[in-house]
Amino acid sequence: MSVEIKVPTLGESVTTATVAKWLKKAGDTVAADEPIVELETDKVSVEVPAPQAGVLGAEVAKVGDEVEVGALLTTLEPGGAGAAKPAAKAAPAEKKEAPAAVPAAPAPAAKAAPAAAPSVDAAAALPAARKIMAENGLSAEQVGSGTGKDGRITKGDVLGFLSQPPVAQAPAAPKPARNDDPREERVKMTRLRRTIARRLKDAQNTAAILTTFNEVDLSEAMALRKEYQDAFVKKHGVKLGFMSIFSRAVIAALKEFPAINAEIDGDDVIYRDFVNLGIAVGGPNGLVVPVIKNADTLNYAEIEKTIAGFGKAAREGTLKIDDLAGGTFSITNGGIYGSLLSTPILNAPQSGILGMHSIQERPVAVNGQVVIRPMMYIALSYDHRIVDGKEAVSFLVRIKQNVEDPRRLLIDV
Repeated sequence: MSVEIKVPTLGESVTTATVAKWLKKAGDTVAADEPIVELETDKVSVEVPAPQAGVLGAEVAKVGDEVEVGALLTTLEPGGAGAAKPAAKAAPAEKKEAPAAVPAAPAPAAKAAPAAAPSVDAAAALPAARKIMAENGLSAEQVGSGTGKDGRITKGDVLGFLSQPPVAQAPAAPKPARNDDPREERVKMTRLRRTIARRLKDAQNTAAILTTFNEVDLSEAMALRKEYQDAFVKKHGVKLGFMSIFSRAVIAALKEFPAINAEIDGDDVIYRDFVNLGIAVGGPNGLVVPVIKNADTLNYAEIEKTIAGFGKAAREGTLKIDDLAGGTFSITNGGIYGSLLSTPILNAPQSGILGMHSIQERPVAVNGQVVIRPMMYIALSYDHRIVDGKEAVSFLVRIKQNVEDPRRLLIDV
């Protein structure tokens, strides 16, 4: 009996995915738990494994299709290599159905083409998108061209349209088609890149983002690393880096200034007695922010190990949805790419994000003397709706103090 392979539960607030790539094709023999298809969600890529050994049936969802949780992807004929022969016999039955199904889809489109020009073609939108459009009385013409396969409207397109403020003006003339230069290459944005773009713009449109700056003398932190690095590696199997030092400094400051660890929910403010620290890492498909859960309960070594694991998972594309959920504050380090100064954008709905930058030796005045010190500019972007300027500046100063003199963290001052 055939086993149905469906879109699995994708995690918090994720209801749809895009079929990114079929790792196996119809008729292939697969082992239990062997990945057969890769789905791309708004946050990460997810591989769907075979529930048991067998032979794959026809692909129900094609590459580029948007599928909802629970939607059928393909079927599996149970068995090992010997199951390949029965599957081959079953193939003609599928082929007989295919001709009946394939003409059925374009047929309405062919009839609709000569009809009234502005009529809404249901095939222009994917099922999840059509449902939301119907609930909100929207037509395909209002939403415009979609980002799905063949220009079809996706759920994200509709939600993006609904999030736009209404514009009380006459409809503008259609934008003329862009004439691409032969030396240019047009590449469709990935689902992850579209999501990053939408979330960053939403954060700018929603929050009252303000950024404050300071600089940190890393002399003591570098001396600490140099003195204890060998012993730290020997005991914990991981290097003592600046990320754990800054993380511990941030956690201590968040306890002192809880508004920066809070978020706005409607007319309420949600305060937390814990810290879930997001660490921005670059992956092959873009920037992601995995979250160190309950970071306030972890020591330096545990934080370093967690960050190292996230970096490896991001490069290999194995981050899970749960790894990216639940953050209360984020840290991004543009310094690893050479950035000297930046104004990081909030990771909504969080109220603060710390930007670290490259370390440079600069002349500074210390006790009336000009000395050369390893300096780093740090930036705090915060939501001014919930965080006052005094709190933000004091928070950043406390981070500076904690990093410049790590002993403060030991005696809690």
